[in-house]
Amino acid sequence: MPTDMLTQGQQILALQPFSAMLNARLDAFAPGSAELSVPVAPALLQQHGFVHGGVLSYLADNALTFAGGSVLGDSVTAEFKINYLRPAKDAERLLAVATVVGSGKTQAVCRCDIFVLRGGERTLCAAAQGTIRKAG
Repeated sequence: MPTDMLTQGQQILALQPFSAMLNARLDAFAPGSAELSVPVAPALLQQHGFVHGGVLSYLADNALTFAGGSVLGDSVTAEFKINYLRPAKDAERLLAVATVVGSGKTQAVCRCDIFVLRGGERTLCAAAQGTIRKAG
């Protein structure tokens, strides 16, 4: 993985106040892929003790855009959908792993799996797919 690309991606993430509020971390960033994670804190839970779906959606949206941006440059989300597969509960951290499925000059279609990390194990809790467009 090119270190300079990861460093650049981390600098971009640091410019996002919402990501900073969630203590999000860009763990991997290479052409065609990105991994983004968030530590789970009590403030991120809903009334049943599961991580709120909005947090999972944030992870999907941002990881998809980083993956698409890795091949397009400065990018924004045009659309995405998410499927919640099982509750994100008893998580230490959430990890979003996004990859580019296909891309052209102005857009990329990406997919993202979101995992609950707990005790060294990962459990799939959501899956997303989106279209990322070159900004501008």
